[in-house]
Amino acid sequence: MANIANNIRHLRSLKKWSQLQLADELDITRPRIGSYEEERCDPPIDILIKLSNMFHISIDALIKCDLSEIDIGSFIKVGSNRMLFPVMVDKDNNDLIEVVTVKASAGYLNGYADPEYFDKLPLMNLPFRITGKHRAFPIKGDSMPPLKTGCFVVAKYVESLSDINNGRTYVLVTKDEGVVYKRVFKKGSILELHSDNKNYEPYAVKTVDVIEAWEFVCNLNISDKKEEELNLDSIMDMLKSMRVEIEGIKR
Repeated sequence: MANIANNIRHLRSLKKWSQLQLADELDITRPRIGSYEEERCDPPIDILIKLSNMFHISIDALIKCDLSEIDIGSFIKVGSNRMLFPVMVDKDNNDLIEVVTVKASAGYLNGYADPEYFDKLPLMNLPFRITGKHRAFPIKGDSMPPLKTGCFVVAKYVESLSDINNGRTYVLVTKDEGVVYKRVFKKGSILELHSDNKNYEPYAVKTVDVIEAWEFVCNLNISDKKEEELNLDSIMDMLKSMRVEIEGIKR
């Protein structure tokens, strides 16, 4: 695994540690560090986990990416010891948005920390400047009018659940519910999720069960499309045409 060898060496250099210092942190011998960096053997899973926790880099990134070519400071943190991939930019250095298609949303819980999952997502930008990590998520059902199936919500990544503002709308990724878009209220270690459609009862999720939170920025309305037209090509054509509706009235 050439990447892991280079990445161990690179991460160690960022800390300005010697091989012995890293070995002491991992509670192993210095020659073992040398064997990893020189590709004479691959680190076992317990060492990969320790490296992941120590440097706050996902195991996927340690193995699959050349971290020396990436600004690690631009990664976004998930939990206490995971980091996802950096903000994507175009040739003009404008931030791009990853579009989680309806098909891709079904595998989001399994793919949210997998670089290959995000490599396959379409990218788009907006007709106004954004900063930070954004994604577009598909809406299902009628619980958040006027949005319904066929709309997308563009949302900005929330670094900490403590930054959630009561009464605003968020896309939440939870262990049990998957990807949901709701109006959120903090109540201690609980988040109470409300639908704007009063036919749906509020429900609570524990903060420890929330994997990601994304704050609403705008919506992309393609609900006027016929069901047979809702394929990836038509969705991307719509996104490129920038028919963006800013939904601020209920913020």
